[in-house]
Amino acid sequence: MLPVLPLDVLEEMLLNVPPQQVVCVCRLVCREWKEVVDSDSLWRERCRREGYQTCDATKLPKDWRLFYFLCKNRRNLLKNPRADDKFKGWEIMENGGDRWKIESVEEVPHPDNTVQKYFATSYSTCRKSQLIDLEKEGYRPSFMDDFQPDIIISDWYAPRRECGAKYKICVELLNHKKQPIKKFSPGTVIFQNWDDHKWNQMTHVFKNYGPGVRYIRFIHGGKDTLYWAGWYGIRVTNSSIEICPSVDR
Repeated sequence: MLPVLPLDVLEEMLLNVPPQQVVCVCRLVCREWKEVVDSDSLWRERCRREGYQTCDATKLPKDWRLFYFLCKNRRNLLKNPRADDKFKGWEIMENGGDRWKIESVEEVPHPDNTVQKYFATSYSTCRKSQLIDLEKEGYRPSFMDDFQPDIIISDWYAPRRECGAKYKICVELLNHKKQPIKKFSPGTVIFQNWDDHKWNQMTHVFKNYGPGVRYIRFIHGGKDTLYWAGWYGIRVTNSSIEICPSVDR
């Protein structure tokens, strides 16, 4: 028979056990342990120790355990978003003009100085895509249906100074048949030649999208507007898709 531990001692012990083991093993030991594992206080303290917090201190999570695991698993689901590994992970949908090309950011540094490369488009439409299988990434169908966590999209794009460019993005939440449930597809962004060539960020948050989301399809690209040979079209890099707690922005 297990000795009865004071609650504060038991909680401290559980705080030093890997979180997956806490849920999958420790929770099954006895009723007392289950109550502690299911308590808000355990996961609130775990969040505090590991530095997970809401951006708005006035908005607290309804479920601290869910908040903890979403924060811990938060990562970019897109592969090779910064062109560090050539075109690995991307499906080339259109390769117009002189085709996609990878270049360095030396001419116009990115706001994030760890970004060193980008994908450059040409004088006819260039588009590429990725399809994310949420279950393979660790987000089970029941989890996505019951909790519907926020899905945050981000993409960075910039024109060249001397040539106009067009930029287009489309992100779809798909069901098990890969049919759209929700779509983010803003109008084409058009830059005139000699326009500001700084980096711009496109963002969107999918919220309350309903049950059934199993895949995410990300598509972006563009071209130049003057039909110049070479790579004078829109440049894209540092794209991301993240699954996040709804109280965290």
